[in-house]
Amino acid sequence: MIYIILFIILVGFGIFAFSKLKRKDVAPFPKHWGPVLEAEVAYYNILSSSEKQRFRKRMMAFLSEVTIEGVKLELEDLDRILIAASAVIPVFGFKEWYYNNLSGIILYPDTFNSDLQFADQNKDRRILGMVGNGRFENQMLLSRRALRQAFKNDTDKLNTPVHEFVHLIDKMDGITDGIPEQLLGRDYIKPWLELMHHEMQAINNDTSDIRKYASFNEAEFFAVVSEYFFERPQLFKKKHPELFKMLVLCFQQQPGKKRKN
Repeated sequence: MIYIILFIILVGFGIFAFSKLKRKDVAPFPKHWGPVLEAEVAYYNILSSSEKQRFRKRMMAFLSEVTIEGVKLELEDLDRILIAASAVIPVFGFKEWYYNNLSGIILYPDTFNSDLQFADQNKDRRILGMVGNGRFENQMLLSRRALRQAFKNDTDKLNTPVHEFVHLIDKMDGITDGIPEQLLGRDYIKPWLELMHHEMQAINNDTSDIRKYASFNEAEFFAVVSEYFFERPQLFKKKHPELFKMLVLCFQQQPGKKRKN
């Protein structure tokens, strides 16, 4: 009997905690952000009217959960719009999603190095974005230039902020290993690994159009092909049909497919 009572208490507490999270105040989507979102984010423009409304709500929910701060820069609306859109894009296929492994985003003016230095005189400033660890655990670090460039070119298969959010998705099971087990399910892990390693070999043999950074390790492969999947979905489907099917299953969506209003 005591176990039943404890179970009821725990379930009740869980429901309370979840409802408390759900009741968190979320600001309305600023009307003047609408034209900016339409002009900058191609992914958003093919959504139906109802999906656009849901996308905007999801953006504002994300911004209510995560702090964004700038280093040697003044945050602008465009920064918040692009960061929030980048967060929503890879998880839009899910009814609800909380990045429970992210509490804040630090935006740098430009590329930075491993010591987080970004001035012109600093060496090895090659990092466009990264998911933090150690004292930066639950933080994401991004270059503003990379953030904005991500949405300027719809043909380059590159999107740094989406790349970093995919790393966070990958890390949901506690390890960033390129195996989205929570999304795919155990039955698909072996086929995913086979596809991934086959394509990594093709990249190393210069017989793939996926950029070489994807062959660095499994985690980078997952993030890089996800960029390609969301940036150039039709080309990705044509060039890599099996990978495309696997990512559709993983993200529960098919980007690039025009929706009816």
